[in-house]
Amino acid sequence: MTHRTLQSNEPIAIELTAALKQGEIDRLGRLLAAEPDLARCVVRDVTGGGRTPLHLFADWPGHIPNAAAIVQMLAARGADLNAPALDMWHQETPLHWAASNDDVALIDALLDAGADIAHGGSSIDGGPPLSSAVGYGQWSGARRLVARGAKTQLWHEAALGMMEEVARRVNAAPSLRGDQLSAPFWHACHGGQLAMAKFLHTRGADVNWPAPWSHETSLDIAEKAGHSDVVAWLVANGARYGTNSA
Repeated sequence: MTHRTLQSNEPIAIELTAALKQGEIDRLGRLLAAEPDLARCVVRDVTGGGRTPLHLFADWPGHIPNAAAIVQMLAARGADLNAPALDMWHQETPLHWAASNDDVALIDALLDAGADIAHGGSSIDGGPPLSSAVGYGQWSGARRLVARGAKTQLWHEAALGMMEEVARRVNAAPSLRGDQLSAPFWHACHGGQLAMAKFLHTRGADVNWPAPWSHETSLDIAEKAGHSDVVAWLVANGARYGTNSA
């Protein structure tokens, strides 16, 4: 299906964006009543990237009023709840963006309307919205996605302190030791999960493993996230700052 394409500086695109970013139900309703295909349009910015109205609504900083009503209004007029961002370096859906903004109300609204909780495209790992929430440290959003049925991976579980699930994985796979646990350990420190970090450390996780995407160590990310208890424990166990640290 060919969707209507608008440039972000066109008057109708400016009006649509303003209605969405201000959460104005009546204003959006008038626009859609006059031009129903706006719900399925793509708005392109100066970089050429394309966003659907649901992306515009979910975009940073999120937490716009009337999330449920606006999602329902757009969905009723044919908006694709699982549409990827177009011509960007990732293929995130509106649910990925809601997760990246810790926007629990919008997460619920999108899922209630039928968005796919497992849809791929995350800018973190190409995976589901949960990866975006955990990767960007959006813990309320991550926990809501898990509560709504999101399937977790080991690194998600480590970051969220899901000890029972992590212990079950590690105990079931004796080969899962040492360096294989270093990335989950890093994420546990990002999430402020001291008990999890200690557990993974006893199984051989490297306290100085540098994240390949940022070169930050567990000490860097724990300090950045403000987890002073994790920082103190890491320092006591020989943790060092990464090469990009000041």
